[in-house]
Amino acid sequence: MKLHIVNPNTTASMTRKIGEAAKAVARPGTDITAVNPAFGPASIEGYFDEAFSLPGLLDEIGKAPDADAFIIACFDDTGLEAARCAATAPVIGIGEAAFHMASLIAEKFSVVTTLSRSIVPIERNLAKYGLIARCARVRAADVPVLALEEEGSRARGLIEAEIGRALEEDGAEAIVLGCAGMADLAAALAARFGVPVLDGVVCAVALAEAAASLGLKTSKRNTYAPPRAKTYTGDFARFAPR
Repeated sequence: MKLHIVNPNTTASMTRKIGEAAKAVARPGTDITAVNPAFGPASIEGYFDEAFSLPGLLDEIGKAPDADAFIIACFDDTGLEAARCAATAPVIGIGEAAFHMASLIAEKFSVVTTLSRSIVPIERNLAKYGLIARCARVRAADVPVLALEEEGSRARGLIEAEIGRALEEDGAEAIVLGCAGMADLAAALAARFGVPVLDGVVCAVALAEAAASLGLKTSKRNTYAPPRAKTYTGDFARFAPR
């Protein structure tokens, strides 16, 4: 089984971290490839960055036509619907995966993400997925995404403080980490706080393996049908559907 993981930003150190987390939980015989685009934003922090990350993301999806499933390793599920139009294999977003997994093990969960500007996009995704009622609160630790890659940053301490507040104030029974760059923190945080702490990367790996092993494909009947052939101009010419 081949799983192709795309980190939509261009920070290679984060991609390596994501790949390591995925390989640590993958089944024997699952081949994990983790990549990032060569062009686009270094981190995705809000709608503007998201818009400029989509061409690179879709470019990487197109480079793996033999993948049995794809994972989009951005917690905002950047480009998820577009990727499902581009791919026949299942495409799993780490945000959607973590929300669904949390809802199976806890009545109420809180999300701890990076910056406050990510709260509303995450809340909108929860509503779209039908899980907003299961989320006690979406919280921000006020940690820039790239601070998660910096030695000696205060990022982990700020995340831990926000988890403590979520447990005390929200009544959360589980914590969802709201950034792919937090993939290496989940196990230690779960041990410290004594509650399930979910990382979307590993949740997505489990769901992608399940979908692929069942032989499931993305439905092409209507919503996720392939894009219609047409001309794209200028810098986007090479992305034109054929």
